Amino acid sequence: MRFKLIALLAILFISGELLRAQQTLTEMSGKELFGDLKARHIGPALMSGRIIDMEVHPTNNRIVYAGSAGGGVWRSKDGGATFNPIFDENCQSIGAVALDPNDPDNTIYVGTGEIWTRNSVSVGDGLYKSTDGGSNWTKIGFENSERIANIIVNPENSKEIYLGVLGALWGDSEERGVFKTTDGGQTWKKLLYVNPKTGCADLAMDPKNPNVLYASMWEFRRTGWSFDSGGENSALYKSTDGGKTWNKIHNGFPEGRLGRLAIAVAPSNNQVLYTVIEAEKDERKGLYRSDDAGNTWKQLNNDFGITVRPFYFSRIVVDPKNEDVVVKGGLFGSISRDGGKTFKNLGNMHADIHDIVFSIKDSDIMYVGTDGGVYRTWDGGTTMEIVQNLPLTQFYHISVDNEEPYNVYGGLQDNGSWYGPSSSPGGVEAKDWKSLGFGDGFRVLKHPTKNIVYSEMQGAQNVWRIDLDNNLVKTVQPLPTSDDQKLRFNWNAPMATSIHQPDRFYMGSQFLHKSENMGETWKIISPDLTTNDPEKQNQEDSGGLSTDNSGAENHTTIFTIAESPLDQNIIWVGTDDGNVQVTQDGGKTWTNTVSNITGLPNNTWCYHIEASTFDKATAYAVFDGHTQNDMKTYAYKTTDFGKTWTSIITDEVVGFARNIQEDYENPNLLFLGTELGLYITLDGGRSWKRFTNNMPPTAVHFIDLQKRTSDLVMGTHGRGIIIIDDVSPLREINEEILNKTLHFFETPKTIIDETNTFQGNFGNETEFVGQSGSKNARLTYFLKKRHTFGKMALEIKNEEGKVVAEISPGKSKGINIVEWNYKLKQPKIATGKTFSFGGFTAPQVPAGKYTAVMTKGKDTFEHTFELVYDSDSGLSEKQRELKNSTTMQLYDMTQELAYLVYQVDELIKNADANGDKKILAKLNSLKETLVITTGDNYVGSAEPQLREKMADLYSKVAGSYDAPTPDDLQNLKVISSRFNKGKEDLDKLKMKYFKKQPVELKSFEAFLDE
Repeated sequence: MRFKLIALLAILFISGELLRAQQTLTEMSGKELFGDLKARHIGPALMSGRIIDMEVHPTNNRIVYAGSAGGGVWRSKDGGATFNPIFDENCQSIGAVALDPNDPDNTIYVGTGEIWTRNSVSVGDGLYKSTDGGSNWTKIGFENSERIANIIVNPENSKEIYLGVLGALWGDSEERGVFKTTDGGQTWKKLLYVNPKTGCADLAMDPKNPNVLYASMWEFRRTGWSFDSGGENSALYKSTDGGKTWNKIHNGFPEGRLGRLAIAVAPSNNQVLYTVIEAEKDERKGLYRSDDAGNTWKQLNNDFGITVRPFYFSRIVVDPKNEDVVVKGGLFGSISRDGGKTFKNLGNMHADIHDIVFSIKDSDIMYVGTDGGVYRTWDGGTTMEIVQNLPLTQFYHISVDNEEPYNVYGGLQDNGSWYGPSSSPGGVEAKDWKSLGFGDGFRVLKHPTKNIVYSEMQGAQNVWRIDLDNNLVKTVQPLPTSDDQKLRFNWNAPMATSIHQPDRFYMGSQFLHKSENMGETWKIISPDLTTNDPEKQNQEDSGGLSTDNSGAENHTTIFTIAESPLDQNIIWVGTDDGNVQVTQDGGKTWTNTVSNITGLPNNTWCYHIEASTFDKATAYAVFDGHTQNDMKTYAYKTTDFGKTWTSIITDEVVGFARNIQEDYENPNLLFLGTELGLYITLDGGRSWKRFTNNMPPTAVHFIDLQKRTSDLVMGTHGRGIIIIDDVSPLREINEEILNKTLHFFETPKTIIDETNTFQGNFGNETEFVGQSGSKNARLTYFLKKRHTFGKMALEIKNEEGKVVAEISPGKSKGINIVEWNYKLKQPKIATGKTFSFGGFTAPQVPAGKYTAVMTKGKDTFEHTFELVYDSDSGLSEKQRELKNSTTMQLYDMTQELAYLVYQVDELIKNADANGDKKILAKLNSLKETLVITTGDNYVGSAEPQLREKMADLYSKVAGSYDAPTPDDLQNLKVISSRFNKGKEDLDKLKMKYFKKQPVELKSFEAFLDE
């Protein structure tokens, strides 16, 4: 009985241990799970993206910082020639960057949240500090601030820091105003606060007295359909006691309500202040100057370039050495050299200037932040040069085609529409991208079967049908069909094509428009599918004190269209005012299903609908509530045409969502694009993992999945196009695989790459070059836990079982990816006086099936994969056989020659040691016919010998995609004959010499293994 009890306890103990050893999908972190699966960035950077804040190092004129709208913080150490990111692990929406003037090489502060408050701005998540020059960051508060406008460190006391917090854009918030810390950010005190709608838009410190501060307070509010700038609470304040007390300094200001105000203190004269005022009366707007530290003000300039769009252009900067040189942000940027009386435009560059900084040593050198990146000038702004390596493009939407390599299409904030390759020889360069439109670009769609692209600019002002073969462009947007018909198009107007009828083209206003002839004629196939709320249709009143009716606030419009890939009569439509409509009869009847969604606030923007490829009754809907000050994540699934909806969001997801992509093979694999990056679920939404491998937490506005390659392609609003190559391993993962010691994932057939070009070699030294996708064979496997002890090795064997490659395996927990370039080792080359460059070529193995053999401790795991030739190569099987056999004949001959020369060298050493001058002379004479024995690798070239001629022919044949030519084969005969003679000559010398003096030589195999 006692024995049975002990046995039972042992069984229970072992079972418990096994259960504890079992890992589940829910408990694994994303970092562990995704392992080697990494994102790559392809830009583009030639049109760059919006810059919010520029900063210069106070003592090193080569160091410049740029804070971007959605792409993080970048630093240049070469005077702006190139920049590198330093903030990739954190929120990418930036409001302000500041250096501690007492420790500028180490202590950096970043306030997140874009402060130029257009309708498409991202949000921030607080204030960050680095004490090691940007290598590591710590959040030090203000998680709910949303937008931080200014950070000022007291130059006399690094622990004393002032913060100007603009605050929430879409609703009330208490975390606004001016804050101060006296302990380096551990604790903060609110110094200046007005109300939940008024934030600090600008903050300045007297350069000669850190107790004197100036704060611009701005009352503002944005909704999805309007903007209101200005109010009774906007004001300019001054403090002379370090922020304890504040007084308005409005003597000389306009009467009535004020809007956004900028403030700048002349570094060379602290009595001179400048402000730009948004006022009720147009004639009272503009630039004001004070020559008595703000006691009195005088209006100097009312030019359009100074007053245009105050909410977007409010930065004013004074030359640090000359109080009369003033630069103002604006549509084109303006500079004054007479104290603000007159202005002229800065030099030619991208429109929309947000910030300017002067070099600390030479005021003719300036750095300018625009909607199109960073520009720099050496002549005071007359000529401007763009920085070419800032990939900060802000995509609203992307799509892909099925070319090889596939192209990515997309529209950009303020930078038109473009398309470019997913990969390119030498990397994806600026010259690889082609323009497809102007203005703000949004949806760009390739025709399903023709070389035609649909592209649009804001608000469907233009919808272009572009014939790429013939460079023909036609505008095809739907137009009103009667005098009383007014079409409401969203700024980001939706378009869709059909896989069922390739010439079919959809667009959405408040109605769904359908064309069966690529936009030549249009038919409305729905009633008004929006709420048609008239209170949200007064865009002509938008802007507040400065009318701003650009069309960006158009509302009660259709925003997303999805035709079912399984049934052309099923069409889903989502609207910006919260409706989710579906038709099952091609538009004859419609059902609004939004009332069936529980937990969703009314009128929440339906940002994307994804119609399932597995079941025509299934669809996913993503909602974005941030324009109602709701930052929660909303994504739902229906399996019954919207009669019921289920939330698929869990607590792991942070950030409001904009897009969801269903996998084409595994319905439980979903990809979610949020304001703070990419999330992936492998179990249909029961748990989510954030993807962080080379993927910053930037806003993912759209996701597409390239079916042929299984590449996940993301259009981000701040970091351009980001691609995760081949996500197919994620389709296989389940809890059984998670608990295997090692599991090989299926490897798609790898096409042997035989292409070669001379591209990508010149002119991109200071450009951003996007990383191309690998063309190697990718072996992907999952490890239950990290391999730490014992042997782990990976061999590749051919169909005959011969080892053709040995590769270092990845040993990390989770997904590991090992690449093989399907080549043998380079041949061993005979030793000579110079290099034999032809011998550096490694031969490709032939197409066929190969086996990866993984040895892990005592266990062995095998996985078969296949290499194939490109079907378009044009070579016959006979030509392939000739190429491979000739390559390997030369490969073997090259190694045999190396062994031959090794033997000669050993005999020479021995003969020299024994003083056998006669045989030594013959051996040296033989060696001179085999390899070069004089000269050097550069200018002292010598007559090529057998090694050079053999290696050059080997390289020519092995490196070519084609079979050897008749001349190649004839040359091979000549080389073979000469080689055979060399072997014969050596054999004769060995016979003579070995009779006198035996010499111990390595075997051929031992020589190769050396």
